[in-house]
Amino acid sequence: MAIRFDKREAVYIQVIRYFKEQIAIGEIKSGQEIPSRRELAQQLKINPNTVQRAYKEMEEEGLIYTDGNKPSIITKEMDRIKEIRESLITEAIDQFVDRITSLQIPKEQVFELVQIKLNELGKEDKEKHD
Repeated sequence: MAIRFDKREAVYIQVIRYFKEQIAIGEIKSGQEIPSRRELAQQLKINPNTVQRAYKEMEEEGLIYTDGNKPSIITKEMDRIKEIRESLITEAIDQFVDRITSLQIPKEQVFELVQIKLNELGKEDKEKHD
């Protein structure tokens, strides 16, 4: 597990985001066990209290489930996983729109440039699979 920490945001929030992103892309599966708090703290070289805070918040959000002394597992609720993915997409779109708005680029030009970029990515994906 590798997280590149950014000094501008609390570490526990970055840990949560990492798990959300890994779930959204399918790297971490529904029902999968995750490292214990102590193990994760050692892996990431961060304070165990930071990991505890991240896990507590993830439990409150319904992202993970912990039953007594058993390992924590990723939620099996597919609706919750779908919500996480949609939330990440919305967050990325909001950031993109904020940035584009600040540059005062006309919507038509934005749509055109996004379409060109998506077409380029589609070609790259197709070449990888050929």
